[in-house]
Amino acid sequence: MKLKNLIEGLDVISVSGKLDVDIEGIAYDSRTVMKNCLFVSISGNTTNGHYYIEEVITKGAVAIMVEKDVKIDSVTVIKVASSRDILHVISSRFYNYPTNMLKLIGITGTNGKTTTAYMVKSILECAGKNVGLIGTIAIEIGNKKIESVKTTPESPDLQRLFKEMVNESIDYGVMEVSSHSLEFRRVDSCNFYIGAFTNLSQDHLDFHKTMENYRKVKEKLFYMTKHANIINIDDQEGRLIINNIKNTGIPLITFGIEEKADIMARDISLSSNGVKFNLITPKYTIPINSSIPGKFSIYNCLTAAAIGYAEDIPKEAICKGIESLYSVSGRLEVFDLNTPYKIIIDYAHTPAGLENVLITIRHFIRGNLITVFGCGGDRDKSKRATMGRIAGIYSDYCILTSDNPRTENPISIIKEIEIGIRDTNCSYLCIENRREAIKHAMALAKYNDVILLAGKGHETYQVLNNKTIDFDEREIVKELLEEGT
Repeated sequence: MKLKNLIEGLDVISVSGKLDVDIEGIAYDSRTVMKNCLFVSISGNTTNGHYYIEEVITKGAVAIMVEKDVKIDSVTVIKVASSRDILHVISSRFYNYPTNMLKLIGITGTNGKTTTAYMVKSILECAGKNVGLIGTIAIEIGNKKIESVKTTPESPDLQRLFKEMVNESIDYGVMEVSSHSLEFRRVDSCNFYIGAFTNLSQDHLDFHKTMENYRKVKEKLFYMTKHANIINIDDQEGRLIINNIKNTGIPLITFGIEEKADIMARDISLSSNGVKFNLITPKYTIPINSSIPGKFSIYNCLTAAAIGYAEDIPKEAICKGIESLYSVSGRLEVFDLNTPYKIIIDYAHTPAGLENVLITIRHFIRGNLITVFGCGGDRDKSKRATMGRIAGIYSDYCILTSDNPRTENPISIIKEIEIGIRDTNCSYLCIENRREAIKHAMALAKYNDVILLAGKGHETYQVLNNKTIDFDEREIVKELLEEGT
């Protein structure tokens, strides 16, 4: 695409150099620059794209977009007020507006996005649809599966993935929409067909500062849809969103268990084998039997079912889609290695997420519950003591350890968690090294006990002082068993 066509009609402050040049790609990261690309310099929190301009020109960039005055004659320089305000527009334009050729379903909320996304994918596939998925665990397009780096990729990556979906004749794109992607406008040029809200609880307050700000960012999604919005009416923040978007003209479908809603669960039965309930809709009632346990699992089922209902997916496909999803990686994943105790791996890294998982395990446990967890560094510090208190309330024994400490001192993080657990009657131990913490838990565990490894879930790495090391808890457990732990 010609550069002049790529930036036509956009709010450009100045241009230095030729506009009649061919652009073969868009890059925002100096490490991914290719020949004949446009490099968009973004002023980030930890680095700044303007620092790498000479490097990207050497690598073959033929044009750069900047927010500051830059004196360069060798390539075209386009100055704008905000690169982020432009990036999503040119990304969508470069790939020929791919979300106009998909039915794009966006799922946002604090917890449940990943499992719900996989449920929606399963439902649509049971209805004979071709479905692509972009989420925390992986990106799936046709037979191709790519490990995710971010819950919601940056806009050039996102639009490229949607273009691949179109090329693969995908009917629906299902994606998790993070608050950061909404705040940083990564999804602003996405043509959302359906938006869904799972719930909102404390997370990312290091960034959003208040729950109100956090909710307002999530709410942006529901002004971007064209077919339907699906909202959890049982959630306090969900009710505020409902009130705020009710006059948008977009059809609204509510779901819930406690409050009266369009889509509801009745005659609920919870067990270690999963959940059973009757799915009540305005048109029909059908029994659901999901193998994923926990009350929170019912809410995931309701979110996915409401999306299917909004699309007039046959009730048989909704039922089959939910029931055929047996598990999702790192989400209440039972790791059974023929031990006298069970090990469960879960991504729970928020207060509500941890509480949901612990309550669920409490419903079926016959022995002691041993919880191993930590909190991420360089993230919301205010939730650490809260998570310590929650773990102490529901666990018989806790081992406080590292998660992804990043640039923070791991011991300092553990001490902040410890403040909360001290207020409970739970016995606990602090072991900074996560492998050693798991080893200790396995040595303690007896017949019918459950070890919960919380916080890492699907992740196969650990971030220590900006260094990423291999750390797959599944492999760690296997190694420890082989060592005789």
